[in-house]
Amino acid sequence: MRKVRAAETRAALLEAARRLFAERGFLNTKITDIAAAAGRSTGSFYEHFADREELLAALLAEMEDSADREVARGVHPPDHDLTDRDQLREHLRIAWSVFREHRAAMVALFQARVSAGPGGGQAWESLTSETDIFRRHLEYLRGRGHRLPGDPELVAAAMGAMLGMLGYSMLTRAEPVDDDAVVDTLTDLLLHGLAGPAVG
Repeated sequence: MRKVRAAETRAALLEAARRLFAERGFLNTKITDIAAAAGRSTGSFYEHFADREELLAALLAEMEDSADREVARGVHPPDHDLTDRDQLREHLRIAWSVFREHRAAMVALFQARVSAGPGGGQAWESLTSETDIFRRHLEYLRGRGHRLPGDPELVAAAMGAMLGMLGYSMLTRAEPVDDDAVVDTLTDLLLHGLAGPAVG
């Protein structure tokens, strides 16, 4: 019974955090707010999480699991060719749908990352870790002789940063978002850049 109650408390705290992060953002949500919204004491919060950052890490783990499940639903060989529009679009569609499904965690992550002190390198470490799948595909392309605009890790991180900022900006506004239009625009921007598709 104790394990069941502990699991219920942890789930209630995570759900309350999702709700409050989506409504107020990470920076404006206190631990006491999360505990109160979950109907639990502040002490019970600390039985499950050391701080807000640890709770956020749990939400991000759920987001990563969701992304892994999305990837596993389709065929995802390591030799995906991101210069193929359909394959690139599928990667971006998965990232965007995971952002939408886990909007509260994505908002909290963005705010936590921006508020972290400069010089620690945490933002870069997180960004490169989150975009590792892009990096591996880009390294595959480079190995086949494809000319990339830069180092695969840097290109992958730039893709992730663009996705993250756009996701934060668009998914937190009041107006509805046309997901297909966003994914198509991102696909064509990354595939052709501002020069447009090659002629001939």
